[in-house]
Amino acid sequence: MKSRPLAIALAVLALMFAAACGGSGAVESAGQPMPESGKAVPSMPPDGRPPEAGESGAETETRATTGSDGSEESRAEADRRRDTSAEQISTFALDVDTASYGYSKRILGEGRLPEPGQVRPEEFVNSFKQDYAEPEDDGFTVHMDGARTPGNGTALLRVGLQTRRASAEARRPANLTFVVDVSGSMSGAGRLDLVREALHKLVDQLGPGDHVSLVAFSDEAEVVLSMTPATDKEKLHAAVERLAVQGSTNLEAGLTSGYGQAATGFRPVAVNRVILLSDGLANTGDTTWQGILDRVAEAAGKKITLLCVGVGRDYGDELMEQLADNGDGAAVYVSSVDDARKVFVEQLATNLDLRARDAKAQVVFNPSAVESYRLIGYENRQIATEDFRDDGKDGGEIGPGHSVTALYEVRLRGGASGQLATATVRWQHPDTRAPAEAARSLEAGDLAASPWEGTTPRFQVGVVAAVKNDLYANLVFNRDS
Repeated sequence: MKSRPLAIALAVLALMFAAACGGSGAVESAGQPMPESGKAVPSMPPDGRPPEAGESGAETETRATTGSDGSEESRAEADRRRDTSAEQISTFALDVDTASYGYSKRILGEGRLPEPGQVRPEEFVNSFKQDYAEPEDDGFTVHMDGARTPGNGTALLRVGLQTRRASAEARRPANLTFVVDVSGSMSGAGRLDLVREALHKLVDQLGPGDHVSLVAFSDEAEVVLSMTPATDKEKLHAAVERLAVQGSTNLEAGLTSGYGQAATGFRPVAVNRVILLSDGLANTGDTTWQGILDRVAEAAGKKITLLCVGVGRDYGDELMEQLADNGDGAAVYVSSVDDARKVFVEQLATNLDLRARDAKAQVVFNPSAVESYRLIGYENRQIATEDFRDDGKDGGEIGPGHSVTALYEVRLRGGASGQLATATVRWQHPDTRAPAEAARSLEAGDLAASPWEGTTPRFQVGVVAAVKNDLYANLVFNRDS
């Protein structure tokens, strides 16, 4: 290809700044060479069955205590690479957050460098459109492809999950409770003014079956508007205009009040969602995500989901991300009116409706073909293997038209052939909680010869967006030159 979209350059620059910052944090493991890292796949027992819980091989124990050259490793390094009975299996909760990419893009545009821990590779990847086929029903399609990385015995595998899109007109009715930060830190340009603009845009998109309530918080929380039909747009717009900056940031009080409103107006036939709009700079009350979620746990357990919308030049990324990940929701970041239009107009159905609850993915690697693997990103979304089919364990909430992409770097065994891996997605129906699954496998013969030959542009974008290693970025620019 002779050209690449500007988005690729932005992704590359963002990944390059992470390296410049020292490579610590969430991106540290994203794309480093595999020989001394990743999870080793246990040897297959003679009978060909995967190891049962509690089994481990001599090779596993050796890898936990010695390096490739036989030297003794540090305890931290040994712990990082120690095998367990199920480490040929990768399991994680689906995540559609994109706030990391949005915020990093803004910071780069200002000539600054975000903190390395604010760069989450999976959120970069999931910010770009994909080319996965949609399912005919309300479940998922599973896509798998990959490419060898010539010269070092590794390959990149892409697992793509896709739900069917829905128009704004076809979505289910929504009960929306807006929880708006009006503290002093929201006084700067691109904060409360942008929130008001975003809310006005959203109000204009709502239909006759929708209801809205509005909570504002600073030192304390105030119910600006109790649950009101969306048809009363004049009243809704007037409530939005009354939002004014004051006081400090008691996010705990705001969410507690917001969830209370959502629980009071709960409708079983509707999507019930709390939408938090804030810079995430909590400084009053309980300022920890765990403490805040503990306060709203009962209401949140009543099928009330959360959407965290971040704003502001200074942004409490960790708090907002953890609230979203642990509150059955997602986190996005808006820095402009165009961003607000994308979230609240173009992606309205995707961000408001639900296709799946507690969705999880599991990738099982064939130990005869794959020596070791690394999941790029998703560090705080990984779950125990045995929890994959435990429907009481939390997963991710996925809307219509969402795509979720995971990239794995794998070390292939010499002469690897046959099946490399099988990916399975499991989810629950948003209303009935009935579980369902879909799966797909990838063969070694299906791998492209190179990430840049025989792969789709979307695959290449995903590689650049996910992998920090300068080698991949240089290859992209060399092909364009």
